[in-house]
Amino acid sequence: MSDPGLEYLDRLPPLREVISAHNLRAEKSLGQNFLLDGNITDKIVSFIDANMTPNMTVFEIGPGPGGLTRSLLRSKAKQIIALEYDARAIAALQDLQAQSGGRLRVLHQDALEGDITELAPGPRGIVANLPYNIASPLLIGWLRIIAGNKDDINVMGLMFQKEVADRITAKPGTKAYGRLSVITQWLCAVQKVYDLPPSAFTPPPKVSSSIVRFVPKSLSGDQPSFASVERITAMAFNQRRKMIRASLKPFITAIESLGLDPMARAENLEVADFIALAQYLEKMQASAGTQSPG
Repeated sequence: MSDPGLEYLDRLPPLREVISAHNLRAEKSLGQNFLLDGNITDKIVSFIDANMTPNMTVFEIGPGPGGLTRSLLRSKAKQIIALEYDARAIAALQDLQAQSGGRLRVLHQDALEGDITELAPGPRGIVANLPYNIASPLLIGWLRIIAGNKDDINVMGLMFQKEVADRITAKPGTKAYGRLSVITQWLCAVQKVYDLPPSAFTPPPKVSSSIVRFVPKSLSGDQPSFASVERITAMAFNQRRKMIRASLKPFITAIESLGLDPMARAENLEVADFIALAQYLEKMQASAGTQSPG
């Protein structure tokens, strides 16, 4: 190893021994599927290496026995904060935390609660093999943070069920294109960088997985609120089989003024079209709010 300060990582027991010692059997109720192959976890970290800086704090969600954590400790990140809900994994990570020289903090915390921006100053990254059962809510929460300030999260490298990754990166005109596609691609440059078969995990899930890289965009001009984009996309895609003249009937004037085809369906609209409609919604609300009651 080139860095003598990381020699302790080579002396760590195999992950399977850590799992056995702490009775850390993967729990289906927690969405746990462990990655034990160091070559794979190193590869995951390498996908966001160019977006990491030596002063960055990287958050890991659900580290389990610490396979991905070990690879993150080999990266140039200044600090790794691991948020873990499972008390067994907290115990299993104590030795690694003790040997990390303060670079690793393991917190017993539900990642769905709280705000990561309160745990460490920026720049911040997130790298995680996300539990499938909470992956989408977690992503929406982080996108909401980015919408408020793109500099609050600088890069994310996240693993999802392949079907979810396909929805995140889907293009207009495809069946996978939906709310998650629009909201994510509005705020971030996204790229699916790597697929993993079920056999890469312990225990193997029933589905394949994909790693997606997110880099927040620098958006110009006035942008609608996150809530407005959520509302517009919900109306459109909750009735995705209908033409937008029906699913977005309250906004038919905006549809016509923007030159959109009222006969189109939600999946045929570009991300920019939804953002323009959300802006129109906010103008309507502002106009209604400034009208006199009489």
